[in-house]
Amino acid sequence: MNYQEAQTYLEELQFHKIKLGLDSMRSFLARVGHPERQLRYVHVAGTNGKGSVSVTILTLLARAGYRVGLYTSPHLSSVRERFRINDDFISREKFAELASRIKSVLGAEKITYFEFTTALALLWFAESGLDLVVLETGLGGRLDATNVVLPLVSVITNVTMDHEAYLGTTIAAVAAEKAGIIKDGVPVVSGLAADEGLEVVQRICGQKNAPLYLFGQAFQAAEQGEDRLWSWLPDEALLPAERLDSLRCSMRGSYQVVNASLALAVLALLRPHGFLLSPELIRTGLATVRWPGRLEHVCLYRHNRMAVAQTQTTNRAVICYLLDGAHNPAGVESLVLTLRHEYEYKRLIVIWGAMLDKDLGKTLPLIAELAGVLLLTRPEGERAAEPEQLLEHIDETQLSCECIRQVDQALIRAEELAGDGDLIVVAGSLYLIGAVRKILLGELVT
Repeated sequence: MNYQEAQTYLEELQFHKIKLGLDSMRSFLARVGHPERQLRYVHVAGTNGKGSVSVTILTLLARAGYRVGLYTSPHLSSVRERFRINDDFISREKFAELASRIKSVLGAEKITYFEFTTALALLWFAESGLDLVVLETGLGGRLDATNVVLPLVSVITNVTMDHEAYLGTTIAAVAAEKAGIIKDGVPVVSGLAADEGLEVVQRICGQKNAPLYLFGQAFQAAEQGEDRLWSWLPDEALLPAERLDSLRCSMRGSYQVVNASLALAVLALLRPHGFLLSPELIRTGLATVRWPGRLEHVCLYRHNRMAVAQTQTTNRAVICYLLDGAHNPAGVESLVLTLRHEYEYKRLIVIWGAMLDKDLGKTLPLIAELAGVLLLTRPEGERAAEPEQLLEHIDETQLSCECIRQVDQALIRAEELAGDGDLIVVAGSLYLIGAVRKILLGELVT
């Protein structure tokens, strides 16, 4: 298959619904020589923050000269975004080659979209001579297709409600699924809140003799003066590592400090395995971490959507956008908190689109409360909610609200309404973020 044919074949697998379980992955990997056994891993699960933690680990290790693979999901606009080694995404040619190999091995057998991409990632990484792979779970952990590896370190960023149809309807149930990535004797880094989810993870760590390094106990973060500087403070009795001062995250949002702290704890645990980073490299590296579509602030000239320097954002010919993939209650709460405390704007114009199976009653009203104008639209995907369905979850008498089904038309309308000092926020679904980002900035992977 060429790249286009491989893409088409993969898209056809979307008709095979989400199927949690490891039998298909284990069977396939056995037939191709167990590539997953040839690599060293950091395995990352959690409700929110997985991508930020993962890309931070990759960025810092890559700057130190290591070759690191990164597998994440979902993608914004190109499936190739899921597969990365340091700064390089998988090429079209390599994607097509490996997709063809997988199809040949499978024969008439069908696997899910996520199982296919996971298999492709493991094959690519195994042949690429890597020092480490950062592997992000897709859904849950226990029965996730990535859960066929034995990592050096496991990460559970946090546990909140999401994907209830698959993971359970209580925090404890969801936590049990996430905790399925915990392996015997393998250390676990986590930012879990002190609730029943933490109790579940602590119990499973105890059963598996897996040391648990918890944010707020084994390590913490503290503000350090002004200018968004902070310090990373390990408890040396629990986590042997040195204090790091004068740190700054490139990405806004107080929760990014927590995500970065988790990544630094992982790096401390990787030191005995030969991964050595200087404090100065960590300090400068954190300031370069980028994760597109997550609190991504973009300012463009109104007439041609060309990028403009941040120092010129008061120009009346400039429109500023904030793209954030917040789609569950915890994510939207973090977005709202960041908008309240870290951004200045005259009026908030919100473009919102979401999947119908999300908790619309708890997410949409949160952002609607801040919005001066709310534009409801529909991202691609069979699970996407119609704008009129979204409208049922807000009190439209309290703000200006329009239903515009086509995403590109919703964006045009937002730009028409945007005045000097206004901020256009796009949120609710990564499918929506991907569509809008492609219009504004082009493909992330060329």
